[in-house]
Amino acid sequence: MSATESFRSIEDTVRATHGRPGPAYWIGLALAGGVAAFGAWSYSLIVRTGLHWTGLQRPGMWGNLITDFVFWVGIAHSGTLISAILFLFRARFRTAVYRVAEMMTVFAVMTAGLYPILHLGRPWFAYWLFPYPNQRELWVNFRSPLIWDVFAISTYLIVSTVFLLVGVAPDAAALRERATGWRRRLYAVLAFGWRGTDEQWRHYTRAYLFFAAFATPLVVSVHSVVSWDFAVSVLPGWHSTLFPPYFVAGAILSGVAMVILILVPLRRAFRLEALITPHHLDMLARLIVLTGLVVTYSYATEILLALQEPAGDPERSTFLYRMTGPYAPVFWTMVLCNCVGPVLLIIPAVRRRTAVLFGICVAITVGMWLERFNIVVTSLSHDRLPFDWRVYVPTWVEWAVTAGAFGWFFFLFLVGLKLVPPVSIAELKEEAAHAPAGAEEATHGR
Repeated sequence: MSATESFRSIEDTVRATHGRPGPAYWIGLALAGGVAAFGAWSYSLIVRTGLHWTGLQRPGMWGNLITDFVFWVGIAHSGTLISAILFLFRARFRTAVYRVAEMMTVFAVMTAGLYPILHLGRPWFAYWLFPYPNQRELWVNFRSPLIWDVFAISTYLIVSTVFLLVGVAPDAAALRERATGWRRRLYAVLAFGWRGTDEQWRHYTRAYLFFAAFATPLVVSVHSVVSWDFAVSVLPGWHSTLFPPYFVAGAILSGVAMVILILVPLRRAFRLEALITPHHLDMLARLIVLTGLVVTYSYATEILLALQEPAGDPERSTFLYRMTGPYAPVFWTMVLCNCVGPVLLIIPAVRRRTAVLFGICVAITVGMWLERFNIVVTSLSHDRLPFDWRVYVPTWVEWAVTAGAFGWFFFLFLVGLKLVPPVSIAELKEEAAHAPAGAEEATHGR
């Protein structure tokens, strides 16, 4: 196949994803929107009538909502890893998968950004979280972890959105030439006047490199800020300097697993098998192995340090409670999903089986949510006052809000798939142009 034919094939394959949606797409969109709407209605019960709809009671005043917030912030981090860090390291396998990861990042941050508002109790005063000049000369409490979350989320949302739009510009220009109607106007806006001149490409490559270098520290900084929500307290099980790297490793693990969960059905539904090959899934699976081992090491370090404390120490007592108390099934399910599952992917035959890889990624996603639940709930349920210990059990309203967050995320993602190219046309063309003769056919046949 000649270079021109290859370029046209890539454009046609990507353009087909923006064709007229079929019944399955509308059913998925309606289902995701319905779940999101049900979650919003369930949350309105809490706002309208009070916290008695939740399972929260002293001392456990944090539950599913905080767990969901930390989970979605973690999901967002893999987009920066796959797109920015792998770009800096010139990892070629990122080319076909990073756009989906970037879209996932933006929509996951938009989902996580809802939770600081939900936690207020009076969400109509959400603007109080931002430091703005006012007639009373009042400032927000910069020592509050809630304010830290607002700054972390807003910064990450702005940078990740700009990073996504910068990468989309050449692709939007390529699609603009053969589009009509509202899509042509949309692509003209997303292209930012792109004409493909040498000068534009020179500025583009420099700008993209700058944004990649600028976005990379956010992988560490944003989720480290979220971990400080817990680490700055004196509560047993939270007050630990291990939390920042521990949270970052867990965030990358859960994020890469979510990318695979999206890519597996996406490549089949939109017939992208020629662009997103088993080789790309295999390389992502290797990332899961790496981050899974880091998370396993973090678990072992955290537990061993706690067990070295003398008998009766609150830290030791908290970790024994996690492993043997009423939340023990949650703890050991977390270990099974996050430690054993990734290790299985070391076996090439396992990670190359798409169905098995998909199942392991589902288990990792569940395990990472349980990890956040384990951190948040068990430490509060088993604090320093034994007479105050209680077992927190989420209500159906809290589970509905959790499900609504997933519905909101997938609703945004399904809409985004019809507006933004799910793979990078420009970088795939560049890869095809520089591939040696016969390499393209070999890659597609993997």
